[in-house]
Amino acid sequence: MDTRKVIAICQSGGEFVTDTDGLLSYSGGDAYAIDIDQQTSLSDFKSEIAEMFNCNVSTMIIKYFLPGNKRTLITVSKDKDLQRMVSFIGDANTVDVFVMSEEGTARNNNSIMPGSRSSRTTVSEGIVPAIAPVGGVVDAVQCMDQIDVANEVPARSICSGGTDENHRKAAQQWENTITGVGQRFNSFSEFREALHKYSIAHGFAYKYKKNDSHRVTVKCKSQGCPWRIYASRLSTTQLICIKKMHYNHTCEGSAVKAGYRATRGWVGSIIKEKLKDSPNYKPKDIADDIKREYGIQLNYSQAWRAKEIAREQLQGSYKEAYTQLPFFCEKIKETNPGSFATFTTKEDSSFHRLFVAFRASISGFQLGCRPLIFLDSTPLNSKYQGELFAATAVDGNDGIFPVAFAVVDTETEDNWRWFLQELKLAISTSEQITFVADFQNGLKNSLSDTFEKGYHSYCLRHLAEKLNKDLKGQFSHEARRFMINDFYAAAYAPKLETFERSIENIKGISSEAYDWVIKSEPEHWANAFFNGARYNLLSSNFGQQFYSWVSEAHELPITQMIDALRGKMMETIYARRVESNQWMTKLTPSKEEMLQKETFVARTLQVLFSQGSTFEVRGESIDIVDIDNWDCSCKGWQLTGVPCCHAIAVFECVGRSPYDYCLRYFTVENYRLTYAESIHPVPNVDRPAQSELDVAVTVTPPPTKRPPGRPKMKQVESIDIIKRQLQCSKCKGLGHNRKTCKLS
Repeated sequence: MDTRKVIAICQSGGEFVTDTDGLLSYSGGDAYAIDIDQQTSLSDFKSEIAEMFNCNVSTMIIKYFLPGNKRTLITVSKDKDLQRMVSFIGDANTVDVFVMSEEGTARNNNSIMPGSRSSRTTVSEGIVPAIAPVGGVVDAVQCMDQIDVANEVPARSICSGGTDENHRKAAQQWENTITGVGQRFNSFSEFREALHKYSIAHGFAYKYKKNDSHRVTVKCKSQGCPWRIYASRLSTTQLICIKKMHYNHTCEGSAVKAGYRATRGWVGSIIKEKLKDSPNYKPKDIADDIKREYGIQLNYSQAWRAKEIAREQLQGSYKEAYTQLPFFCEKIKETNPGSFATFTTKEDSSFHRLFVAFRASISGFQLGCRPLIFLDSTPLNSKYQGELFAATAVDGNDGIFPVAFAVVDTETEDNWRWFLQELKLAISTSEQITFVADFQNGLKNSLSDTFEKGYHSYCLRHLAEKLNKDLKGQFSHEARRFMINDFYAAAYAPKLETFERSIENIKGISSEAYDWVIKSEPEHWANAFFNGARYNLLSSNFGQQFYSWVSEAHELPITQMIDALRGKMMETIYARRVESNQWMTKLTPSKEEMLQKETFVARTLQVLFSQGSTFEVRGESIDIVDIDNWDCSCKGWQLTGVPCCHAIAVFECVGRSPYDYCLRYFTVENYRLTYAESIHPVPNVDRPAQSELDVAVTVTPPPTKRPPGRPKMKQVESIDIIKRQLQCSKCKGLGHNRKTCKLS
């Protein structure tokens, strides 16, 4: 049997048009592709169509044209008809299939087309109107942007909606948007919008006879119907006035509710207010609401495009936001003196990158934060995509403190190098800074070249994900879990012997994984070897809170997204400043709690005096403490910056205060310096006055646009899942899954 695949292009929601030669063509509607062959059953074919078009299988009729015959439609009513269709198309790879309803076909008894046998149907021209320029010409883009609802057409789409109740709601709202001669409007677009709603409310289709910047003449689409309206500009004003109107229809009018089209702009105006209240209004919910309230059937892409239009009406144009960047950067520096806001463009004036560092952030980092910066990036799902780079620090209470961020077109070594150079210029400190960052995407070279005296700590999470990826396929989930956990233990191990014990465990499972760990430069990530100060913060995704702010604002135009982040930072600085004014301790709450825990353990330890500032402390282990050099052999003091239990035991013996041996970064006084300065609002960010725009500098959107449809997300196995022990969903036992469960 022939199993050759054929692509069936299934179409619904459009209309058949007859040319002067009597040939039929199909226009408008939606189309989906389904692959079929000789073995495909009609029921399966219909089910798949129904799922795509969200329609009823029981009333579905499928038709197609024979090759070379555009006058007669052939009906597919059983499996053999479907097999014949595949055979009839010969060597062609595709076949056009038209999806209709029984109700629509039943009305075709009076067709003016040639008669046909019971297995054939001839379709006359549909009466679904097109809102078009003069002459009835509608370009391809306009057709794509329109959504058809036709209740009285010979070959009606089975997916069209519109009950009497739905139509009644539209009629009640819009039946008086056009009142008659003398009614005035502020613009032609306002008049056209009112006319559009009026036609929906009264259930008739119309077409333009004249449609230009001076006058508009519209008549009813039904042949011979006298209804028409004429509007033009009122002399010496910008107002539009209805000059003539014939009020009555001789066609069946609202009784038959002739089809109409709803543009995406119209749908956008309908959902705008709800989108304002609910920014996460989903396209599926939009389509459901429009059908329920107005009887108009939208597919997902139409609802999505309408949402984009409504969002742009609320938030402003994405394109215009790029032209406002020069003005926006100047306003940031004007309202927040000492801030950095710079951007670059490519040779064609398209956007390349934008760097922002507020004065309050720079000052807070220099005065109150540890010399530790986390570098990471996150993709932007805006209209023009891009990446957001962020440099975040950590305050004295272990809270995130954003220092600077940038929007770039793509994540490249060149863009990272530029970002780091701008960051170095902004923070201008002589201290040795430790950076926790990925070692890929050019960051390794860029960091060493820009901050020559700095330390680069490889992000532990990125390392673990790469290790897991390289091992996947070679080892079971359980084996990888053990190796990843041992890898984390090696990274956090304070002493060389503990590090070696952890990597020996990895070697016991896989010598290849052991070699991978040794070659991964442990001096850049293991506590036992790393020379910089990380305070036991080993992953660059420490700034997760900042990235959550980005995810809330990434769909805004670029200037508004930056301003939304500024607002979040401004609120955080103020809230933490107010909160810290209530603290009565010397250290911040998190460090005070850490010190008290170590003090509790210190009371169980025995201190033996030695010479000078060196002491021997005995407990579960024997450790040597040098209080003058702030050093303990357990390495806990050096790694955290807070005295360990061994050091505190010595302080109690010699009558010294452990608070005097805590780093200054952890004091409440220092914390208040971090949040001493404020970030100020940037006025008119969304609607700058035309006179304020710098026309000498032009910035256009980047050439990269978000592809249509839902983004295709590649599922990456989470390292958190790997670190967890496997659990069976059947017996709830550990170490195996449902597939390998012995109870199966």
